[in-house]
Amino acid sequence: MSRRPRRIRAVLAGVAAVALALTGCTTSDDLADQYTAGNSKGYIAGDGSVTEIPADQREAAVEFNGALEDGSEVSSADYAGEVLVVNFWYAACAPCRAEAPALKKISEQFADQGASFLGVNVRDQAASAIAFNESYEISYPSVMDVDGNMQLAFSGSIPPNAVPTTLVLDSSGRVAARILGQVNSPSILETLIEDTIAEDG
Repeated sequence: MSRRPRRIRAVLAGVAAVALALTGCTTSDDLADQYTAGNSKGYIAGDGSVTEIPADQREAAVEFNGALEDGSEVSSADYAGEVLVVNFWYAACAPCRAEAPALKKISEQFADQGASFLGVNVRDQAASAIAFNESYEISYPSVMDVDGNMQLAFSGSIPPNAVPTTLVLDSSGRVAARILGQVNSPSILETLIEDTIAEDG
């Protein structure tokens, strides 16, 4: 159960609601503008907007499977009954590198509290992903998704329009929240995870 005061959670919920209202009319245009600008920065950056989805409005559970950087297989069934944070990234993405220390810290914070983390590397080969994780001391695994199967699996609910994108799945495997772009405020991600865990309380 979250220990944060209800007032703080209410403020964050209000911010999330505003972000949800704005996402449909601004995010896609921003991403399109970045793509057509042709500035060769190597990624399409999100705006950091937060979308939180009420439990009764969530889409069906996301089912996925793929190969991790060590070659082992993983699937959505491996995380059944727990909250899962899914982060889409790749090594040369500047905002992915910037948010890595925060994700490392938060993943360790929730390791024994009912939430797991899973990366989805959308571009690299396994060696690059392993080197990145060693550099940032990230212990959670990543699916190597150069074929786009993981991105496709999530596209039916809330498509990860930008890299990085971080999704919080509830214990039923449904997308409960999204941060589009770099995690700039770790406390917001912490609150999203805590609130999703608390739903089962």
